[in-house]
Amino acid sequence: MDKFEKLTGIAAPMPLVNIDTDMIIPKVFLKTIKRSGLGVNLFDEMRFDREGNEIPDFVLNQPQYREAEILVAGDNFGCGSSREHAPWALKDFGIKSVISTSFADIFYNNCFKNGILPIVLPQEAVDVLMKDAEKGSNARMIVDLENQTVSSSEGESFSFEVDPFKKHCLLEGLDDIGLSLEKAPAIDAFEEKAAQARPWV
Repeated sequence: MDKFEKLTGIAAPMPLVNIDTDMIIPKVFLKTIKRSGLGVNLFDEMRFDREGNEIPDFVLNQPQYREAEILVAGDNFGCGSSREHAPWALKDFGIKSVISTSFADIFYNNCFKNGILPIVLPQEAVDVLMKDAEKGSNARMIVDLENQTVSSSEGESFSFEVDPFKKHCLLEGLDDIGLSLEKAPAIDAFEEKAAQARPWV
């Protein structure tokens, strides 16, 4: 997992509330267990019509937001089923941070495990950032995990809270496997000692 320290990028405004995981990645695309390749189907039913043509009005189809790395979204983002494919699709598309007033718990935790930083801010702050995101690709937001701040393109800064352990994992690029591998010397020592004590196992 890539380290997340400071992100300066284009933010796409998605003011819809209750964007659920089926909207993020429809169930028809859940046949894979790979974390890659799902970005093309992100928000599929909102991005494409039934013939597979792009819907021009959808924000991520607009030229100024095709390279967006940040989403500024409405309340209760990631609700619905607990599919981990939702953060997989976001990450594969290029989204590295989502800002909202609230997230569904399972989606929120899955984001951290997949290198995405979900940020909870008060409605007033989200409103400012949403308006800033509407400026398009010329407006770059700064997400600073170390200092726990989000700054608009005009320099207005907002502080956010994040669990210290989750913060550590993102800063160091550690998913669950990476955390286990940090204990590799202790695991090897235990296995060696166990083999000596019980050679018949």
